[in-house]
Amino acid sequence: MSADIQDKRARFDQLQESLATRQSTTHFTHAGVSVIAFMLISGAAGKLFYDSLRAPLLAWGATLLALGLLVYGFRSYRKGRVVLVDELQRYEALLALRRELHLDNPAALLPR
Repeated sequence: MSADIQDKRARFDQLQESLATRQSTTHFTHAGVSVIAFMLISGAAGKLFYDSLRAPLLAWGATLLALGLLVYGFRSYRKGRVVLVDELQRYEALLALRRELHLDNPAALLPR
């Protein structure tokens, strides 16, 4: 094997290992769960405000918690988008290396 092919193979293995775990899905999951929790808690806070003559302290606390969850969900979503773009670029590089190394061609892998 030439040094160029070995370098490409090492880069391919590195990209394959780095793409084995997807971080963007974790960020998107955090965003989704926090938005759902925001909706539940804000609904409960709204009900507490609606039912009482004076705004109870618990309603204000629930409102702050709900807003914190919404901000966290937005930040997680934005971070997930950034990580997804990076993952897609690395995936395109992986596919290009795969084509260059002829890994999809079974005839190229046979001994000669």
